[in-house]
Amino acid sequence: MHSLSQDHTGSRIARLRRERHLTQKQLCELADISYSTLTKTEQGVIPASPYLVGKVAQALRVDVSTINGQPYQDSLRADELDVLIRPIREALDVYDLGPDPEIRPRRQEELHAEAEGLCAAVRAGKIKKAAGAVAGLIEEATTAAHSARTREGWLTLASLYRTSYDVAAKLGYADLAQLSLARLDWAAQRASSAVLGGMFHYLRALTYLREGKFRTGQRLVDMGLSTLAQAEETRERGIVTGQLHLGAAVMAGRAKNAARATEHLDEAERIAAETGESVTVHWLAFGPTNVKVHRVSVLAELDQYGRAVKEANRTHIPADWPNSRTSHHHAEVARAQLWTGRLDDAFASLLMARKAAPQQAKYHPTVRDTYAGLEAAHRRLPDTFLSYGSWLGPAPK
Repeated sequence: MHSLSQDHTGSRIARLRRERHLTQKQLCELADISYSTLTKTEQGVIPASPYLVGKVAQALRVDVSTINGQPYQDSLRADELDVLIRPIREALDVYDLGPDPEIRPRRQEELHAEAEGLCAAVRAGKIKKAAGAVAGLIEEATTAAHSARTREGWLTLASLYRTSYDVAAKLGYADLAQLSLARLDWAAQRASSAVLGGMFHYLRALTYLREGKFRTGQRLVDMGLSTLAQAEETRERGIVTGQLHLGAAVMAGRAKNAARATEHLDEAERIAAETGESVTVHWLAFGPTNVKVHRVSVLAELDQYGRAVKEANRTHIPADWPNSRTSHHHAEVARAQLWTGRLDDAFASLLMARKAAPQQAKYHPTVRDTYAGLEAAHRRLPDTFLSYGSWLGPAPK
């Protein structure tokens, strides 16, 4: 057997619990979670749900990333991704220093095209390409924005901050993701963009969603909707508004508020019917497909895994949909399939997640925990299963 399962999320929960001298029952009482679910999660029999991880993190007073084991340093080092993080941090630090006299930035049109290209790379699952290029572009765009002081310059810089956020979030650097968001907000204010401000609140709400802080996340959603109401009524505003409702739906689902989740999904569906598929508008991939994918996510968050699998079977993912979103969807479906005992289907979904966006799937906590759950099932699986574990990388030391 591959060693990855020896350090899954459940085993980390058990280790942190013992360090705090808590029994399983005591932790369940503190976190208000099911005893049966906790024990099976610690054993690796079932993957840790985001809801359980968030509740345990709050009870143990640690970050969610600590429980997920992120960032996965050994794998990052093997893929030579770890060395790309420091330059991004350094590029984010010079945001307010004005033009760098040693940098001669290119024309605004060229910088904008480069920024759009990085957004496209992230959506295609090419995280290493984006991580390797974004730091230098941020420094160049920072000088350009301070020199020209135009709305277009600040918007380009904001786009690059968005890419640094995407890279950091996907690789598990939560602190860097939050710093990137702060810079995004700073640039959005200088561009006087209410739509970009609304998107900032959406992305910030997602950070609280991951930490299990649903009340704060919902307040940010409400603030984002209020900010968007100040913008001119355009298709762009509708798309970002619809995406905020999708984020709010998952937030409500994870908080086990089915009625509120349904309300947000229905409103997003209404907006999507007006906007149509809008993959490249702020690269949110908003549209009817994303609404259907989020319905699957919400059902899983509500622990209705059987319904989530059925809904996924009825959901068609277009061939030209962003690889990053496709991969994330298959990872979530795999988790639901494992919960319902469809082991072969779950592994097939993990393979599809890897095929769509291998760099993203490799660093996705749900992919790793679902793999560990399949391995713990002690069922004969094909040789490709073990090679999948080798691809994910060694267990952290």
